[in-house]
Amino acid sequence: MNETVVIYSLVLLFGVFVSAISQVLLKKAAMKKYDRPIDEYLNPQVIFAYVLFFGTTFFSILAYRGIPLSLGPVLEATSYLYITVFGVLIFGEKINRKKMFALMLIVAGICVSSLGTG
Repeated sequence: MNETVVIYSLVLLFGVFVSAISQVLLKKAAMKKYDRPIDEYLNPQVIFAYVLFFGTTFFSILAYRGIPLSLGPVLEATSYLYITVFGVLIFGEKINRKKMFALMLIVAGICVSSLGTG
């Protein structure tokens, strides 16, 4: 993989990470009780999460200028890892053997696909 592809891959990975953070913000906001239904959508946490989502679009657009189209979805699969880690650390979720095996398969697929891109 050449240096340009690596740099643009890191841009895409950063965007996917930011997207995972915004998903955590949305879940935390959804766990709160609100006085009015409109407050579920018009509160600073939710608005900021959607601003982050919107910002990740620009990271994706930028990244696809320098990486092969076949590599994008592979790198975006890292979101499963981020969300799982956040779920365990922030929300106290448990990982069973089936989930751990699935995550290992995702990581193996990312590695194999990334090595084949060049």
